[in-house]
Amino acid sequence: MFSRYRKAAPRPKAQQAAETERETPLIQQPPAKAATQAAPAATPRPRKAPMPPVLNEKELKRREKLAEIRVELHKRLLDTLNLAALEYASESDLKNEIAAICADGLAEMGVVLTREERATLYQELFDEVTGLGPLEPLLRDDTVNDILVNGPKQIFVERAGKLELTPVVFKDEKHLMRVIDKIVSAVGRRVDESNPYVDARLKDGSRFNAMVPPIAVDGALVSIRKFKKDKLGIDELIKFGAFTEEMAMYLRAAVGAHLNIVVSGGTGSGKTTTLNALSSMIADNERILTIEDTAELQLQQIHVGRMESRPPNVEGKGAVTQRDCLRNALRMRPDRIIVGETRGEEVIDMLQAMNTGHDGSMTTIHANSARDAVSRLENMVAMAGIEMPLKAVRAQIASAVHLIVQASRLQDGSRRMVSITEVTGMEGDIITMQEIFRFKRYGIDENGKVMGHFEPTGIRSHFSDRFKYSGFELPNHIYTQKAAQ
Repeated sequence: MFSRYRKAAPRPKAQQAAETERETPLIQQPPAKAATQAAPAATPRPRKAPMPPVLNEKELKRREKLAEIRVELHKRLLDTLNLAALEYASESDLKNEIAAICADGLAEMGVVLTREERATLYQELFDEVTGLGPLEPLLRDDTVNDILVNGPKQIFVERAGKLELTPVVFKDEKHLMRVIDKIVSAVGRRVDESNPYVDARLKDGSRFNAMVPPIAVDGALVSIRKFKKDKLGIDELIKFGAFTEEMAMYLRAAVGAHLNIVVSGGTGSGKTTTLNALSSMIADNERILTIEDTAELQLQQIHVGRMESRPPNVEGKGAVTQRDCLRNALRMRPDRIIVGETRGEEVIDMLQAMNTGHDGSMTTIHANSARDAVSRLENMVAMAGIEMPLKAVRAQIASAVHLIVQASRLQDGSRRMVSITEVTGMEGDIITMQEIFRFKRYGIDENGKVMGHFEPTGIRSHFSDRFKYSGFELPNHIYTQKAAQ
């Protein structure tokens, strides 16, 4: 039935000549002898440590035997499938062909499996051939936000802001390295002892980072930040309690009035999600250019130009940095520039862009508070090698940045917009700031959830007149504490 997917077995020369004009077959017949050399396992072996339910010795031995069978069947698939032709086969046809080859292999080995075991085995082998093996079920799981691999035998995931250990494992370090090589080679990059770390992007847009031995001591380290197919909008974030309607009203006015906004926060605090939400408020008639190390922003506007930096090649040449992209973006007539993350020498170009007619630009920065964000901007300017007096640097920052939005991941895993702070100018050598909204915490309940509420500080916005001139006249009640309680 599936012979059209198999490479032809060796035929007499006369028969080969007669078939030269036929379509090239996709799959070849399996060898007469079963392969004896073990290949990387297609699916994880069960962990013996501490993942419930605890398996008895008989069940453990059965699963270990199934893992050995998977190794043998995977080797058979590699010997049988014409991998170069797989891209032309449909998913259903390929699954059927893998099932047929595996059924033949199981019959030859005299192995009897239940229907559920066969279905699981076929799916895992399909994932191994076409995807990322043991990681595929985690990538398909919409509840998983991050996948963290600490060597071949320990894989964590983040769900709802909490880390949990999974029963998923790789067969060994070689199996894990093969999956890493498969990912990085698909995007034209490499990772080995001479180049032990790499950033890449999966087909679905997920962010991928890997570090391999000898830098990674106990086995390769992999982190995958999954790409969300459905981006969270303002209404969804309000529903999830990330901020309030009054804060959203203020942010709409800030974006509409072309304030320059910096989203500050720690790793995993929701900076990119917040930046996506803010960018959704930009009008469709504006030209937006985005600059990122790894393209993650999901802008829905019509006129968007996306740029992504590029690392150096094997010879150490050909690198295109965010600063290169930013300098070029200034020549492309943007209304707004959005930098995915500012963390290096591109900061000086970003500040100058904000100061020279590109109002409404946005970026993110790693910092624990609004005041720390300003200090980080100062430090990055110094690291860029720009020799400027500190007062001049601070004046540049005070003039360029209007608003700092602080995002935070709380100890219960929830993400909140814990502060909205305005930069109001300079007093002597000090940048002056005023907090407009904040998240006030007052304890933890019996379930470990952080208790607290959002409240305005009672200070009226420094940019009220600018909001009014831009058509956003905010009611006074959003600044009073009574409205948020």
